[in-house]
Amino acid sequence: MADAFSSPPLQQAITALADRQSLSERLAADVFGAVMRGEATPAQTAALLVGLRVKGETPEEVAGAARALRAAMVRVETNAPYLVDTCGTGGGAVTTFNISTAAAFVAAGAGATVAKHGNRSFTSKCGSADVLEALGIAIGIDAAAAARLLREARVAFLFAPNFHPAMRHVGPVRRELGITSVMNLLGPLANPAGVQRQLVGVADRDRAPLLAQALARLGTEHAMVVHGRVGMDEISPQGITDVWEIREGRTSTWELDPAAHGLAISDGGRLQGGDAAANAARLERILAGDGADSAGRAAVVLNAGAAIYVAGLAASYAEGVRRADEAVTSGAARGALERLRRASPSTVPTS
Repeated sequence: MADAFSSPPLQQAITALADRQSLSERLAADVFGAVMRGEATPAQTAALLVGLRVKGETPEEVAGAARALRAAMVRVETNAPYLVDTCGTGGGAVTTFNISTAAAFVAAGAGATVAKHGNRSFTSKCGSADVLEALGIAIGIDAAAAARLLREARVAFLFAPNFHPAMRHVGPVRRELGITSVMNLLGPLANPAGVQRQLVGVADRDRAPLLAQALARLGTEHAMVVHGRVGMDEISPQGITDVWEIREGRTSTWELDPAAHGLAISDGGRLQGGDAAANAARLERILAGDGADSAGRAAVVLNAGAAIYVAGLAASYAEGVRRADEAVTSGAARGALERLRRASPSTVPTS
């Protein structure tokens, strides 16, 4: 590790942030690159994260930090068609079952190739990694195995710690600070498979435009950043969901009403999540087309429809929703889960 003044860009950035001045995208990439290489002291890393948070991050700063994380990550080589991710920021005020994970299987059943980036739970009982383990799917795979699964099963789970070893330089500082920071936004911006199409759920509505603008700066082909007004970091079947749609560098905003798709519910409590075993059982029932869980199915179909749309398999969001519903009804969604189970290694240690 370098001494406290060995990196001029790092010191330049800290000085600028202390004066509440924003960083250029290039400088942000340089200083976060130093952090990812272990060249920053814990104090310097904390100064960066707190300085950005207090000043308020800009799209340029978020994009620069994402470029640094991308440069340091272990890449999954793939040229799979209709490649998409459903990774969000997590941390919604409403604790739901693993909707985006279920949506990934529905999208895969509809013809997308899903590189699902995710981690264990930090704010709820069950993260995407936890529920997949409960479903009997090995999560600790390497890049070669992930590429194989994308070819053979058209869906793979990319367990973040396996692909972002450089985050070990930031983790202890984040835990000690105990506040949200720019790092909470970077997961959806640094998919190891290099996805250019994605559905991104955001827990904090105020940060959604920031994430959308960062995605545009990073050259995203087509993405939807979504926030359910009830407090969900996903498309909600209860009430309105705000959408920031990014396509070829341009961002448009619109409101998504689940009633327009016949998928509105009145009781959001029906989406409440449990532990990994309970969520896994529920996910299996939904993918099997169990009609008893209409609320869960509505949430999954609404989100899968967005993934199908941005993947390029549907000309509109409404068509994406119809294709998602068909994937559940036909058994194709359940088939995607079974394909991953068959192709997945039987036992792989996790990091």
